[in-house]
Amino acid sequence: MTAAANSAFSRSSATHASVNRPLWVWLAIGVLGYLAFPWYAQQDANGLLAIGQVFSSEQAANGLMQAALLGRPWLWLGLAGLAIAAVGAAMPAGRKQGAVLAAGGALGLLALLLSGFAIGGRGWAFEWMNASFGELGARQPGMGWGGFVVLSSLLVLTAFGVARRGFFKGDLFIAAAVLACGSLLALFIVFPVLKALSAAFFLEDGPFSLGVLWERIAHERNFGLSCVSGGQRCGVAWNTLFLGLMTAASTTLLGTFMALMAERASRRYARPLNIVALLPIITPPFVVGLGLILLFGRAGVFNQFLEYAFGITPSRWFYGWFGVWVAQTFAFTPIAFMIMRGVVQGVAPSLEEAAQTLRASPHKTFMTVTLPLLKPGLANAFLVGFIESMADFGNPIVVGGQFSVLSTEIFFAIVGAQYDQGRAASLAWILTFFALTVFAIQRGLLGRQNFTTVSGKGDAGIAMPLPAGVRRVVHSIALPWMAFTLIVYLFALAGGFVQTWGRDYTITLAHFRTAFNMEWGDFGIVWAGTAWSSLFTTLKLAAISAPLTATLGIGIAWLLARTEFRGQGAFEFAALLAFAIPGTVLGVSYILAFNVPPFELTGTALIIVLCFMFRNLPVGVRAGTAAFKQLDRSLDEASVMLRAGSVQTLRHVVLPLLKPALVAALVYSFVRAITTVSAVIFLVTAENELATTYIIGRVGNGDYGVALAYCTVLIVLMSASIGLIQLLVGERKLGRRGTAAPAAAH
Repeated sequence: MTAAANSAFSRSSATHASVNRPLWVWLAIGVLGYLAFPWYAQQDANGLLAIGQVFSSEQAANGLMQAALLGRPWLWLGLAGLAIAAVGAAMPAGRKQGAVLAAGGALGLLALLLSGFAIGGRGWAFEWMNASFGELGARQPGMGWGGFVVLSSLLVLTAFGVARRGFFKGDLFIAAAVLACGSLLALFIVFPVLKALSAAFFLEDGPFSLGVLWERIAHERNFGLSCVSGGQRCGVAWNTLFLGLMTAASTTLLGTFMALMAERASRRYARPLNIVALLPIITPPFVVGLGLILLFGRAGVFNQFLEYAFGITPSRWFYGWFGVWVAQTFAFTPIAFMIMRGVVQGVAPSLEEAAQTLRASPHKTFMTVTLPLLKPGLANAFLVGFIESMADFGNPIVVGGQFSVLSTEIFFAIVGAQYDQGRAASLAWILTFFALTVFAIQRGLLGRQNFTTVSGKGDAGIAMPLPAGVRRVVHSIALPWMAFTLIVYLFALAGGFVQTWGRDYTITLAHFRTAFNMEWGDFGIVWAGTAWSSLFTTLKLAAISAPLTATLGIGIAWLLARTEFRGQGAFEFAALLAFAIPGTVLGVSYILAFNVPPFELTGTALIIVLCFMFRNLPVGVRAGTAAFKQLDRSLDEASVMLRAGSVQTLRHVVLPLLKPALVAALVYSFVRAITTVSAVIFLVTAENELATTYIIGRVGNGDYGVALAYCTVLIVLMSASIGLIQLLVGERKLGRRGTAAPAAAH
């Protein structure tokens, strides 16, 4: 009897230790953060180089030394939280243990965050605290790796406590994943956006005032109507709205015509159209603008022809709203084409065959059956084109001339001599309002209507060819536009191979040598070109951010698709918010939110990586969500029934089936990180210059040859990267049978 009791006690002790092992692991991580890492941010590239100085250097001291010896007693509260959590970890698993864990983790987490926001580099961060508590002798810079590790540990311990209280079905991993992802979304999307928008309510060192916001938004420069009453300029808000509507209409129309031509007119156009659709993804957004300048600029081919043939003096007629509209139409039509092509492919042929069986003519079938089924795609393409136009920064800055839009006005309010944060924030309010309104309309329209064209029944019908009249219209518009697009891109590429466009067309590689020259020195290769540094920095930061973006996006998609928890709607909205927030607004938000403690990141490479991640995050979330809809929940349930945990199920069952979605998110994140400009134009420094900002600088100096040579290198680099990834990954094989094989003779 005694032996049996001892055996049962041993098994109980082993089970208790196994269940609580994750708690002790994260407690150890928290203690390690206090002892092994510098608590505050260091001046070097990553701060990890100062690990060996945590006990000897005041600047690189760990959290324990900061609290005990360097006059920062508020850091003891984090250790107190870890101590309370350790008491909970020693208790048997259950609701009481969860209460102690959650209390300890939340106490330490909130205490460190509140002290971080309240105490900055000049003492108290708020004037009312100076008046209430007097001057504070101690100061603290931005948080370093030590603070980050301890905060992460306390957050996970809080999540474990919440799970032990019965939430998230008691699953520690899911609880930690939800709280960790939610905290990242709150910190790097919601917080900076709110921080930036709040600046519009304050004058410099002034109190909060709604009147200040209204005065800034209603300024004549924003909503002036002088152009309507006979003047030459409209307010930048009207300019942006007008340009967005024009671009959305033109891109939707042209994208639909191209999709119909590819799918219903002639299959021989499918491959060329695929190439055209890929171009804006793998090129910086202002390449089209540069190509159009070579065609229609003052020294462009068209103006030179007019001068030669008719004696018309070259002018800058192309620069302005017309040039920006044409450039945006070229740049964003392929996106509308990709959206509409999927919609056209989804129209079930059986519906069209049924209409023709009822003696409807091909033209009437197209107008009454096919076209109405395209309505969701048309609405989606229109709204996406509108958002892309408002968020565009590269084309207005290159060909806009005196035509101002919100994205460029925000840029000049921040980087210009005025440095007016309040004006930039008020403009961000207008741009965000436009974007969120359009986003809400999109969700509302596509959420209420359902155009089911693909069901569980087989549909082996042949898609109806376009009626003759419709086909002629489609060909007469889409084919010239497609040819014109290729001409613009060819001009953009050719501009890097001539001496001086408009004056000297001698073929040369001088621009490539200026940007990418290599020499042999005494110690090996010397990267002598002026563009190498920006290219290496861009590739490095994109390679770091892309896998992080894809992993976080797929993880959030898994939480949304496979778990249920309170606040899931707000969680999803925060994850997709970066899609509705224009890149210019996000860049301004990061500048205003992360230039002071506790998260002092401005000027570092880390802030660029974070901007890349959370700007491109919605793509990974959407790709993952679409992939999860194709996977039956029974796969997950079967794994759970075989007593696999959430981590094992995710690793061995779910992730192998999500490989295509993961690769899609990875490729898109990498390419967009290299070609983006609007979100990071405010974040680059001399040490962390990016490819797109280098090109913008060259364009500003009128050095189009080097800028276009760099664009050519980026296009080739991106094409090779996408081709290599597609070659390595290939298509997903699910082991489905093809046509039936003859039975083998026995």
